Amino acid sequence: MPLVTSLKKFVRASAAGRVALLPLRLRLGVAQTGPDLLRLLRWLRTSREHTNLTYDLDALNREYLAFFLSACLGITVEEVRGYLDEVEQDHRLAEHIRQSVRNGPARAVSDEVARYGRRLGWYAIVRARKPRLVVETGVDKGLGSCVIAAALEMNAREGAPGECMCLDINPAAGYLITGAYANFARMIVGDSIESLKNITTLIDVFISDSDHSASHEAAEYEVIAPKLSPKSVLVSDNAHVTPCLAEFAERTSRRFLYFQEQPQNHWFRGAGIGIAF
Repeated sequence: MPLVTSLKKFVRASAAGRVALLPLRLRLGVAQTGPDLLRLLRWLRTSREHTNLTYDLDALNREYLAFFLSACLGITVEEVRGYLDEVEQDHRLAEHIRQSVRNGPARAVSDEVARYGRRLGWYAIVRARKPRLVVETGVDKGLGSCVIAAALEMNAREGAPGECMCLDINPAAGYLITGAYANFARMIVGDSIESLKNITTLIDVFISDSDHSASHEAAEYEVIAPKLSPKSVLVSDNAHVTPCLAEFAERTSRRFLYFQEQPQNHWFRGAGIGIAF
């Protein structure tokens, strides 16, 4: 026993001991990072994307998303699961995205398969809250906008109409927002701060996904603060990087929770959903 104790002290305390542990540590690291390297190689071969990566959530992470949204929205987990199933089984939406990407201006750097990731949560929020006005800053090709529009269309069928204002500084953004989805999502081109200043209707759901600097995100929240409805929900697509929404929630006596994505079979570690409510 004294010999074993001495060996442990040697390994922990000496440079030679640390060197002796390198194979074990390397094996441990490779076991954790090796699968991501394989996923990266597969992604390089099968995907065309280089930004705003898309992926599905793994099954356990999707289930945690349902519990997260249940807590934020004050509805049952079963209801949230129903909304998640609803959008994932929306074959018309998936086909619209496939055809629009195939025929769109960014087809060389976009995947045709509709993978929503955390945007499943956006859909459930819109379905549950039945907003009259959703505002999304930062649109890119418009995948999230179409998901929101699909939720608004379902709400309208249930007698709760609403619209989404989609704000982006890039005139080429939002090319997926066509057909039936353009009936519920409207592009507004310009700086998001200036565009937000012009909104006169109360905002029920706000999604910040534009310039991901902390200063710009914080400025968006300050501009919309007096424009938020009593039932408003704010979503940060940047909450894995900045605490801006959490700080805004604290200043305005709101609650804040954060959900971290776990992508399925993808090298990217995921972003998340920050919600103030």
